[in-house]
Amino acid sequence: MTIDRYLRMIAGAFVLATLALGHWVHPYWYFFTAFVGLNLFQSAFSNWCPMMWFLKKLGVEKGVATHA
Repeated sequence: MTIDRYLRMIAGAFVLATLALGHWVHPYWYFFTAFVGLNLFQSAFSNWCPMMWFLKKLGVEKGVATHA
């Protein structure tokens, strides 16, 4: 998998997890959900986000994803 696919997978997991935490634990978790959304929005323009940096350090390939 490529960085883009990992990024979408991790962001989706964070959004779902923090929505559940906000519902069942404490509403302040929704701020983390907003942080993920804002990061995704700004990365559309800058092509950079903290998770991409982290994934590069882990050695995830940047290659182009192929669609079936």
